[in-house]
Amino acid sequence: MGLEWEQVIVHAADPASLGQWWAEALGWVVVYSSDDEYEIRPAPDRMPGLDFVRLDEAKKSKSRLHLDFRPDDQEAEVARLLAHGAQRVDIGQGEQSWVVLADPEGNEFCVLGQRSQ
Repeated sequence: MGLEWEQVIVHAADPASLGQWWAEALGWVVVYSSDDEYEIRPAPDRMPGLDFVRLDEAKKSKSRLHLDFRPDDQEAEVARLLAHGAQRVDIGQGEQSWVVLADPEGNEFCVLGQRSQ
């Protein structure tokens, strides 16, 4: 039995807008788009991807699942994402080596520091 991880589903009030924001933030490509769904991947044939699916219910609390990213330069990447429309958020993390940000719909994600050798 084989099992392949294909995508992470992200509920969104506006799938196309949020999906396009993430496509630009990550430099990924759009592989599917409709009124209710917007799927992006690192490359058309590369998985896993992110699939933004319409959910008319507003986000109510801290996300139970979030994405972590490890950039080459944390400070530069945080600045780039903030300029792209991300916001800093406090989810009770205190002083840490990572930075917690949220996308335009409030979904939290972390920009990690340098990997320890």
